[in-house]
Amino acid sequence: MCSHQSSCSAADTRAAHIVAARPEQGWTLLCDGAIVFDDTGELLPDGRVVAPHRVPVGPGAAPLPAAA
Repeated sequence: MCSHQSSCSAADTRAAHIVAARPEQGWTLLCDGAIVFDDTGELLPDGRVVAPHRVPVGPGAAPLPAAA
């Protein structure tokens, strides 16, 4: 899908470039085919779903679990 030099790896969406953005709808299409949503969820080109990974904020917010 990527047509730019040093094409992006599907495993690293942070390296992908924005192809289309629809901020009014809350999503961005990346050059590797992934769709990233404003709530931090993702739909990957192979159909896998990455659940939103929002950080809790504000008073009384539960701390994040420790990484294994």
